[in-house]
Amino acid sequence: MTTRAWAAQSATTPLAPWSFDRRAPGPTDVHLRIEYCGVCHSDIHQARNEWGGSMYPMVPGHEIVGIVLAVGREVGRFQPGDAVAVGCMVDSCRSCANCRDGEEQYCLAGATFTYNSRSKAGELQQGGYSTEIVVDEAFVLRLGRMLAANKPAAAPLLCAGITTYSPLRHWGVSDGMRVGIVGLGGLGHMGLKFAHAFGAHVTQFTTSTSKVEDAKRLGADEVVLSNDAAAMQKVQGSFDFILDTVSAPHDLSAYAGLLRRDGALVLVGVPDRPFELPAFPLIMQRRSVGGSLIGGIAETQEMLDFCEEHGIVSDVEVIPMAKVNEAWERVVRSDVKYRFVIDCGTI
Repeated sequence: MTTRAWAAQSATTPLAPWSFDRRAPGPTDVHLRIEYCGVCHSDIHQARNEWGGSMYPMVPGHEIVGIVLAVGREVGRFQPGDAVAVGCMVDSCRSCANCRDGEEQYCLAGATFTYNSRSKAGELQQGGYSTEIVVDEAFVLRLGRMLAANKPAAAPLLCAGITTYSPLRHWGVSDGMRVGIVGLGGLGHMGLKFAHAFGAHVTQFTTSTSKVEDAKRLGADEVVLSNDAAAMQKVQGSFDFILDTVSAPHDLSAYAGLLRRDGALVLVGVPDRPFELPAFPLIMQRRSVGGSLIGGIAETQEMLDFCEEHGIVSDVEVIPMAKVNEAWERVVRSDVKYRFVIDCGTI
């Protein structure tokens, strides 16, 4: 089926209108009309081949919400008219140990990602900067009534939301823990909202004085300017857990030293060059550094249900597709509070 989209034709060309053929829906597939798609910084990294391995033409987008148009004859969980979502994955091997554990994002055979990835049949996947998509029902998620009524603000939950929810859950963030969030962008503002909702005492780290009041509005108990050496020294050794959402190169050792004994610093941002981290800040207090990649399908649905129950959505700026290249430049300049979302009805 012919699908209208915006695509990058190379690492150096801006996004522009493009049409391509989606596969025909099969018996276990859900065919949905895309209403909104969030703009993730990883869309920019991949379209510009900043991480390597990019394949073109590329239609980015993995924060997708919309309406079911049709379902295959074997689909039992969805029907036309349902409000649904699709995140960063559209398939996995479903049989390896990680998939059986509900951690499809770590599929040992390699998950099939929503774009810049190949299906089991070798087809190049194309993402959500488009008018429709066909996805196996096992990788389609349901939106509750509140999220369905706030689709633009729900869209970023499919990446920014689960990317921050999953490590907070995995490392057991709970009531009374001292948690730090590094960076107040698309990921950071969701990590802040979730940590606050989990009952933690949350400290937001930022380099921008202009974000201090916003951080408090979003749930921060305190805000520390990370470029203020005295302020950083004052909170040394005081955190159980720190979530680092920054995708630009920065000094990890400054944050490792803020952890208590057995504290964890977990990375979800992906800079375009490797980190350097001295061993002593880790060894001296048995601190650890980890990483986390989105979440499995069951956990993503759990996150959406948690957001439904607690009234959590993203802070967004909705744009027409024609403004996507301008929006990308603003993302690179950190000039958005806190996620752009494309109205795909404008394609």
